[in-house]
Amino acid sequence: MPIRIAPSILSADLARLDEDVRRVLAGGADQIHVDVMDGRFVPNLTFGAPVVRCLRRHTDAVLDCHLMVEDPERYIEPFAKAGANILTIHAEATRHLERHLAAIREAGMRPGVAINPATPLAAVEEIAGAVDLLLIMTVNPGFGGQTFWEPGTDKVRRARALLDAARNGAMLQVDGGVTRETIGRLAAAGADTFVAGNAIYGSQDPAAEVGALRQRARAAIEGTRNA
Repeated sequence: MPIRIAPSILSADLARLDEDVRRVLAGGADQIHVDVMDGRFVPNLTFGAPVVRCLRRHTDAVLDCHLMVEDPERYIEPFAKAGANILTIHAEATRHLERHLAAIREAGMRPGVAINPATPLAAVEEIAGAVDLLLIMTVNPGFGGQTFWEPGTDKVRRARALLDAARNGAMLQVDGGVTRETIGRLAAAGADTFVAGNAIYGSQDPAAEVGALRQRARAAIEGTRNA
């Protein structure tokens, strides 16, 4: 199973964003995670399509955009035009989830769906075969640097079973409190894509931290296989 590390620019130095992105890519980061918040769905305001457009001018890396917004359908076309590769929307933010996931794919992006800690997996069971990414939030979204939600590990395990039952090789992504201490058990539970912001950009060497996180995840998977 491939391991993907996705540094979140929410924790980067925005005055040196290009430099911070290049640094983690040089360290082997697989994709760049862009946390988009509208101040309505979550109590914070961050980036929009213009930031993605600027990033696209400077890198051909996968731009993994996580929309924490109300009415996510309004953002599909702007993010597609800006150069996003993956667009993830929240199941809690729309009444027409399947329709909007299809629209994301039609716009040329890979569709993803995210669920908050209190949202049951049943909310995405019917569309499990229609996504390229399933994101399990292990904090309540809105701010970086939060403490990991411990029941999230079991939820990841159940999410892996859901994707397997749907015969879908979609990425199983985890966002929230991913560190050297938590990534191993999340990988052992079946996650393969890990968003880390503060753990990477708050370290002394962000590029090296990407490698350290990957190593911890791989070691946990190998340990599970050998058990």
